[in-house]
Amino acid sequence: MGSNPETDAAAEPVDVHRTAAERLRHDGQRYTAGRRAIVAALAEAPRPLTIAELLARVPTLAQSSTYRNLAVLEQARIVHRVIGTDEFARFELTEELAGHHHHLICSSCGDVADFTVDPALEVLLAEAAQRVGADTGFRTAHHRLDLVGTCAGCRDAR
Repeated sequence: MGSNPETDAAAEPVDVHRTAAERLRHDGQRYTAGRRAIVAALAEAPRPLTIAELLARVPTLAQSSTYRNLAVLEQARIVHRVIGTDEFARFELTEELAGHHHHLICSSCGDVADFTVDPALEVLLAEAAQRVGADTGFRTAHHRLDLVGTCAGCRDAR
């Protein structure tokens, strides 16, 4: 069986900015200062960010160009949109750049948090996804797990 980026703990670290520049160049785009600032902010963030959170972290970004730049970064497979339970999309680096992880999504406030699982459990999740694919004829490329519930902040507020 070959290497699996979802379960291979010894994977080489990725140079996020070099990879982003290469992917953009491949799409005929430039790695502008604004795009670099967005990628840097997402790389430093402990969880997916809304556009408002991204703008608060990088106040030099203009809101209109941030929307356009996120669309370009998403098209180039640098940024991934995470849909929560509220009206705000959140953004994070793609799995190839940020590493394999899953999400906790609060159904009350819409907050999204990242989490990882033990490598042994990750292997079981990957195997379960492959079995589902085999049973249904669906070709599984990878998996992600979103757990939906109530975050500690919302539980404490009640």
